[in-house]
Amino acid sequence: MLPNLTPDVALAERLFDELRAATHDGVGITREAYGRGERIAHEIVRAAAESIGLECRADPIGNLLMTLPGADRAAKRVVLGSHLDSVVEGGNFDGAAGVLTGLATVAGMKRAGFVPGRDVTVVALRAEEAGSWFPVSYPGSRGALGLLKPEELQIKRQDSGRTLAEHMREEGFSPDFVTQGGKTFSKEDTAAFLELHIEQGPVLDTEGVPIGIVTGIPGSRRLRAARVVGEYNHSGATPRKYRRDAAIALAELAHRVDDRWVALEAMGHTLVCTFCVLATTAEAGFTKIAGEARFQLDVRSVNAHSVDALMETLYAIIPEIEARRGVRLELGVETGSRAAPMDAGIQAGLARAADQLGIKHLSMASGAGHDAAAFAMAGIPSAMLFVRNQHGSHNPKEDMRMEDFAAACAVAQRWAAEAAQ
Repeated sequence: MLPNLTPDVALAERLFDELRAATHDGVGITREAYGRGERIAHEIVRAAAESIGLECRADPIGNLLMTLPGADRAAKRVVLGSHLDSVVEGGNFDGAAGVLTGLATVAGMKRAGFVPGRDVTVVALRAEEAGSWFPVSYPGSRGALGLLKPEELQIKRQDSGRTLAEHMREEGFSPDFVTQGGKTFSKEDTAAFLELHIEQGPVLDTEGVPIGIVTGIPGSRRLRAARVVGEYNHSGATPRKYRRDAAIALAELAHRVDDRWVALEAMGHTLVCTFCVLATTAEAGFTKIAGEARFQLDVRSVNAHSVDALMETLYAIIPEIEARRGVRLELGVETGSRAAPMDAGIQAGLARAADQLGIKHLSMASGAGHDAAAFAMAGIPSAMLFVRNQHGSHNPKEDMRMEDFAAACAVAQRWAAEAAQ
């Protein structure tokens, strides 16, 4: 039987306030991956963890581990956590909610005098929002799991132009850990990983449900630096048949890809397709036909076949557009990630905990990528809880009701206490 455990939500509330005050940029929250904002957030969280008596250490690439010791220190640990970095002018809850859930969970265990059967570790992972800083997925968690490739350390941060390795060293960490094949977590020493995160879409709020149990994290195929090359010419003096208009060619590409998305949804596919950038270049002017246009494309689904079906359409229509429009499409390097189903046993345990607590919940796929995908790819049983969020995410209006957060913490704590027995 478990004792009457309750998470220390007051601790989490105080830390949310401290994080907001310390990393507010005048508009929203900015916590740069391997930069000042992320560093400040880690310092705040570590100080709080040390104040409640947790064992704290940073691994060689900066991931922060905060551990409540269990009765059997040699047993595989249970890990809870998420990330503390953010997008530029983002919100205060994205990522941080998962780290503070972990702290609220173990602080409540300590307050109740509960000693788990195995270590329960809270982790604050580095650089999950790498897409806003470095063009690479999950470098903090993948680096801790032995999945980050050494060549990825040379990818440059978009605002500074310096490499991931350089930023790691500047923050006092060692990229050599990656090149030497180091691991902080593995399936041999970690029994389970749970990440709580705000839902970054409207489903839970619209349905009136406080928490979601995630069934899977989508994979993706992405074009980050694609362009259409045509020919600059006079907008008034060039008849249509002589034009090589990059802007119109790109517009046709986007329209036809969007039509294919509609058709795939009608066939039962679940996916999302986003032209994140769709623009002419700075050289374009009011009296010019666009000689170049650039785009970024992000296609995601839990089902890899759905992503492939859309990308096959893209590649099939490119020669048609090039021939008809007199342009050339250069797609650049395609990047992406594999879909990651969440562990069925942990999902069932979370549902059982929610039912025991009388908390309404919904099973749902994630629309966004998360560190839990990296843990799952490393063979560690992994799962996610979503908490209802208002006003979307990756923007300053991002919101979360504390009563919903408290409900999610209670579910996470009950699951963790059972998993750590």
